[in-house]
Amino acid sequence: MTAVFAPAPTPPVEILAVLSLLCPEVVRDIEQNWNASVSDYARHLWRPVARPASRPAIAARSILREVLHQRLCAIMQPEEIGKILEEFEHRPVIQSGLHCLLLMDRITFDALLLAWLGAVENGLSAFFGFMGTTMTMETIGREGPGWLDVGDDKVNLFGMGRHKLCRKSVCAAGPVTLNRRALEAVCDETDASRWLGTLLASHDKVFATAADALTELNEDLVAGWDRSGMALPVLIDDRLAAAAMARHLDHDGGLLSRLLFEPARRRRLEHALQEAASSPFGRFLPNATAYFWGIREERVRKLVLENGQLIEPDRPHGLSIPFERPHLKQALLDGVLLPDLFLTFLVLAILPRVRVVGGLRQIGYVAVFHSILLAALDENAPEERDLAAELQVRENAWGTRVIDEKISVREQLAGLPEGAPFADLLRQYRSRTFAETTDDLKLVRENARWCKIGRASGL
Repeated sequence: MTAVFAPAPTPPVEILAVLSLLCPEVVRDIEQNWNASVSDYARHLWRPVARPASRPAIAARSILREVLHQRLCAIMQPEEIGKILEEFEHRPVIQSGLHCLLLMDRITFDALLLAWLGAVENGLSAFFGFMGTTMTMETIGREGPGWLDVGDDKVNLFGMGRHKLCRKSVCAAGPVTLNRRALEAVCDETDASRWLGTLLASHDKVFATAADALTELNEDLVAGWDRSGMALPVLIDDRLAAAAMARHLDHDGGLLSRLLFEPARRRRLEHALQEAASSPFGRFLPNATAYFWGIREERVRKLVLENGQLIEPDRPHGLSIPFERPHLKQALLDGVLLPDLFLTFLVLAILPRVRVVGGLRQIGYVAVFHSILLAALDENAPEERDLAAELQVRENAWGTRVIDEKISVREQLAGLPEGAPFADLLRQYRSRTFAETTDDLKLVRENARWCKIGRASGL
């Protein structure tokens, strides 16, 4: 009698067809790992990346290493830094798609956990996560970085009034201290020791900004959940992107300086941006500001470019910065400007040839940013032609909400061994498949942007 084996499950063809319109590299990841464990998928995302080959890419990687080195110097011993940077040279991956929220936020926790899995499965001592900090402290009612989700209630994390929470941005709000009284009010809960003690250990500390507080607290939380120190999180944000952008503007001969400040090159770049915005994939693009965000009175401000000046629209007494290389560089260093998402992803990922792992909107706009840069390059310039050849390989991956638990972080942690919940989660996700965890790509199937792309393409 001949045994009959059921064929291995395959991903839904119609969803892959839609994703492949813009992100074939993401489709390849899904196809290769559909029946693999989630930890194997994470291992795949943190696989090696080819080193930069063109002059602009090599220069961009050098700048990124410099600013990452500066960040590492602030949080660890010198002997550890060289090892981490060398690991990054072989596996340059940044988990993005993380909003600057405390890790008790379910989506942030699940995304960072995937990055931790990828680092551990590749034997890395650390991993990098980019946390966007331009959001306000409260986004909608009792939601956002200023609130701590404890499962059945929300705690005002910094004790900041609601009128301030909705008016201040995470990167600029400060100084702040933790709302000790509100945190201690949940002390009688039996599972609170898994995270509350870590927070209360910093109750008397004054943080320069809310972003600094959330970054440090999140690194402390992961250290508590992974006491063996298998992989340390290194959290970076828009301010590191600003430092990298400032270094790109050090010399007027750099690629970004040419694109932004040579009139013909900027016209070509702006044409590429407009073409992308009017394409079927334009719905993915964030286009709320002109190249940079401004920061004034603890709030991120939209800017427009008029008559050679970056200004706040309809605010005669708002920010006004000459759109010239020395002025922009100094404003970035002074914390008055932050690069927009297009420039942020250029300096952190696309130019230095770093794989960036994000959510379903991010995989779309990173792919579009990639195409915009290609359209803006000058094929008659040898080094730009070399870069264009290098950019034929896109390092763009889906990782946010691949793990998408429907219960709160507090509930996820409650049933796990105290002191080693991450180790236990590693065992769990070595036995759960990518197909199971993503529920046959249900999140993609229900995503409004991707659904519209599919309908518009007749798929």
